[in-house]
Amino acid sequence: MKKKFYLTTTLPYVNADPHIGFAMELVRADVLVRYHRDVLGEDVFFNTGTDEHGAKIYKAAEEAGKDVQIYVDEYAAQFEKLTNVLNLAEPNFIRTTDMRHVKAAQEMWKRCRANGFISDKKVYKVRYCTGCELEKTDSELLDGKCPIHPNREIEIREEENYFFKFSEFGEKLKDFYRKNPTFVVPDFRFNEIKALVERGLEDFSISRLKKKMPWGVPVPGDEEHVMYVWFDALTSYISTLGWPDDEEKFRGYWENGTPVQYCGKDNLRQQSAMWQAILMAAGLPPSSHIVINGFVTSGGQKMSKSLGNVLNPFDVIEYFKPYTDFPEDVLRFALLYNLSSFEDGDITLQSIKESYTANLVNGLGNLTNRIMKLSVDYAEKTKGINNSGIVIGSPWTENFKKTIESFDLRKSIEGVFASIHDLDQKIQKEQAYKVIKENVEDGWALVFSQKLYLGLIAQQLSLFFPRTSAKILECIRENKMPEKPLFARLTI
Repeated sequence: MKKKFYLTTTLPYVNADPHIGFAMELVRADVLVRYHRDVLGEDVFFNTGTDEHGAKIYKAAEEAGKDVQIYVDEYAAQFEKLTNVLNLAEPNFIRTTDMRHVKAAQEMWKRCRANGFISDKKVYKVRYCTGCELEKTDSELLDGKCPIHPNREIEIREEENYFFKFSEFGEKLKDFYRKNPTFVVPDFRFNEIKALVERGLEDFSISRLKKKMPWGVPVPGDEEHVMYVWFDALTSYISTLGWPDDEEKFRGYWENGTPVQYCGKDNLRQQSAMWQAILMAAGLPPSSHIVINGFVTSGGQKMSKSLGNVLNPFDVIEYFKPYTDFPEDVLRFALLYNLSSFEDGDITLQSIKESYTANLVNGLGNLTNRIMKLSVDYAEKTKGINNSGIVIGSPWTENFKKTIESFDLRKSIEGVFASIHDLDQKIQKEQAYKVIKENVEDGWALVFSQKLYLGLIAQQLSLFFPRTSAKILECIRENKMPEKPLFARLTI
């Protein structure tokens, strides 16, 4: 029986079009999915989707003058379109307005309540950031504002709500962290969440009065309340597996498999502490790994829908369409190569263009043309020569696998492009085009080995640039030139 691997991205709020930060998360997740499916041969479940409840979305729909369900339907369609445009490996797409998810969220509530971890209603007063959909303490604010959403006013909320007994999970979480030293990646983010838990946890509100904010999953047994959006949304990571109805599927991928979650650093608390405590409260197994991305900035500022400096992934792909048949691979390349695996990173259309020219036009594209042209030119002259004894090795080296399995995808792709540079240097040094004129067999052996090296590179690239990789392998297999340059030079 195949080993099972489960990977989910976060589910972004549908209050604006998809931005490039979420595209980065999707592409990184897709590389891991392809590695576990195509290289390790595992049975993979890939999940993404949209988070469609909560005050932020309700207000956005009101401001747009639209029925909230119509509003979220329109934006959800854009996020689902992005999964197709980026050529992801068969992701499941869940929406938190799906009835199967609503049912699961209510079951999660019932189990946590039955196990004694949801308190009776009580009145509380709190500072609240609608951008984060989180309560904020004084220490988390900067000059009275949320540092992540400085353009939003902090709200003072006072109402009667249900509470999740988060305070009871401090020791349980600390024990879990000790037993799972690679639970949060990278380690400096793990240190952050361990320090937060060490300082002590406070119970948090998990319901909202329906008369004030009706857009949410109804609280079981209380028609006056809807669920707090984070309690609802986090449950999507298992409702997508059919929980609680499809016990076999859930156990296979979550309990007996390797459940991995990708998220941004602003999700650290929610994913690695709150969600794990909710799972414990319901008597369910925790996640295996939480992988934390940095923020994507543009021109030195955090890229954010609320700040209005978003780089649209659809626009980037559209820009490169005149220059390549694989414009989505250009964006995939930039998101993997130009940005740190774990730290904040800056990206603009200009930086993507520069990287495209240096690495795809002058690098991979030029290398493929040089090797294939020589191979095609001498195809007839070398027809009887057998070079089958030349063996290069496997594309899946231990170092390559190590970088993927440690989630350092930038290091992985840098290694591939280092190989492209090395092969380019090898071609210049060997000068097969000269050797083949003097000694056909010796020259053809050089060309043949260069094609094999190119094939290994293309196989590695299948995780990062699926369609470009397929085209290069097709050219090698059929001994032909690409019909046109893989990546043409930019004219503007």
